[in-house]
Amino acid sequence: MASLKDMRVRIASTKATQKITKAMQMVAASKLRRAQNAAEAARPYAEKMDTVISNIASAAAGSPNASPLLVGTGKDQVHLLLVCTGERGLSGAFNSAIVRLARDKALALMNQGKEVKFFCVGRKGYEQLRRTFEKQIVETVELRSVRQLGFVNAEAIAKKLLVRFEAGEFDVCTLFYSRFRSVIAQIPTAQQIIPLEVGAATASDGPAPSYEYEPEEDEILTRLLPRNLAVQVFRALLENNASFYGAQMTAMDNATRNAGEMIRKQTLIYNRTRQAMITKELIEIISGAEAV
Repeated sequence: MASLKDMRVRIASTKATQKITKAMQMVAASKLRRAQNAAEAARPYAEKMDTVISNIASAAAGSPNASPLLVGTGKDQVHLLLVCTGERGLSGAFNSAIVRLARDKALALMNQGKEVKFFCVGRKGYEQLRRTFEKQIVETVELRSVRQLGFVNAEAIAKKLLVRFEAGEFDVCTLFYSRFRSVIAQIPTAQQIIPLEVGAATASDGPAPSYEYEPEEDEILTRLLPRNLAVQVFRALLENNASFYGAQMTAMDNATRNAGEMIRKQTLIYNRTRQAMITKELIEIISGAEAV
C-alpha cells in the first residue's frame, strides 16, 4: 500500500492536472465563438458558389471544351485523398474520426484495384496515416504557425492540387474534413472536389429561367472552377477549426470532471488510510500501557 506521503503527492499531481485541463477548456471556449462565426459565415458563400456553377454547368453540358475540373479526365484509376485534420491533439476523437473515414475510403478503393494517394493538411492526420500509408503520402502541409486561417492558406493548397492534377498525377480528388454542427457534434465528411460533383437544379413552381452568358459558359467555368476549389478547401479548413475547438472544449471538460472524481476518491482513500494508521497507533499505545 502506498504511504501517506505518496498519496498526498498523487492528490497534488491530480489537482495540478485538473487546473491545466480547466485552463485549456476555457481557452478552447474563448476561441470557439470566433471559429464558429467564421465557419458559419463561409457556408452561404460556398453554397451560392455551388448554385452558380451548377447553373452554368447545366448550360454548358455536353460541350467538348468543358474544363477537366468539371468533367474529369475520363478515367477513374488514381484517387487523391485530401485529408484535413488538426495540428494539435487533446481533442477527443476529432482527428481519429476524420482519419478513420479517409482510411476506410482508401481501403475500399484499393480493394477495387484503384491507386490511392494522400495529401495531408495537418500534422495529426499525417502522423496517423503514415503508420499504414507512408509510401502513398505525396505531400503534407502544416498550418501550425498560422495564427488565423485566411483564404490565402486555402488558395495555396488549391494551387498545389491544380498543379498535380494538370500533371496527370490523379483522376479524382476527395476532400475529408469535419463539419461543425455543435460543441458536442462534429460530423466527419467526404466531398469530391475534382471532378466537381454538380448538384441538380432546384425545382421551382414556374418555368426554369433561361440565361445568356457573356463570355461563353466554358470560359466562365475555366476561371470559376479553380476559384471554387479554393473556396471549398477554405470552407473545410474553417469547419475543421471550429470542430477542433468544440471537440477540445468537450474533451477538456470531461477531463476536468474526471480529475475531480479522482481527487474525491484519492482523498477518501487517504483519509481512511490515515485514520487506520492513527487507530493502530492508539491500540499499540493502550496495549503497551496495559502490559505495564
